[in-house]
Amino acid sequence: MNSCTYNTDDIKAPDQLFPLVRHFSYWLTPILLEWPITPNQITLISLFLGLAGAACFLSGIWSVGVIGGLLLVACYTFDNCDGEVARIKGLSSEFGARLDDLSDWLVDLSFFVALGYGTTLATGQQFWLWLGLATAVGIVIDYLVDQFKEAQHKKTAEAKTREERAQVSRRPQDTLDWLIYIFHKLSRADFCVIVLLLAVFNVTWVLLPLAAVGAQIYWIIDLFDRTRRFHI
Repeated sequence: MNSCTYNTDDIKAPDQLFPLVRHFSYWLTPILLEWPITPNQITLISLFLGLAGAACFLSGIWSVGVIGGLLLVACYTFDNCDGEVARIKGLSSEFGARLDDLSDWLVDLSFFVALGYGTTLATGQQFWLWLGLATAVGIVIDYLVDQFKEAQHKKTAEAKTREERAQVSRRPQDTLDWLIYIFHKLSRADFCVIVLLLAVFNVTWVLLPLAAVGAQIYWIIDLFDRTRRFHI
């Protein structure tokens, strides 16, 4: 056990219902703080859980898909915890942030490819796999756009004034702001819960056509509207 004692008052309690996964991490983070575990190790645990959850959808079997949904909820919960542990332990790093991004990308990519393959296996219809692959392409493009934008941001970070930085993180102001916030933040944060619910009712396949289109919209928004960053 860890001999150091960390102030759990530093963990901000959720003040709203969504995202639901934030409530799970609020319960788990104090437990992780008691163990000699680094934020990067927590990220790797999240990655392992996510890849295992994605692999469950390869079978196209209902019960295995439900297990996969549960593993994805665990993955997202640990993914929330790594940042909280890093902040409280003072172990935040650029490498950790990049590892977290890479982990998220790999889990998303694996899930949709696995879901497409599993649905094709269950239905005998090949186009489900193509929908999964189309989603994967969109996810790859979004990751590359994200890395490019991050590199650009670093080049201009020193030139930004305090007021300009405050503009980067603000509350949504209009309908378009709220739509982008919901699409980027809330739906993504609780995506694991959505997957679990759909898996329970054996209709996870509905995500494939939506994601095949949505993944392309996601990277286009990231490419042309990356300055819209909100907090609630």
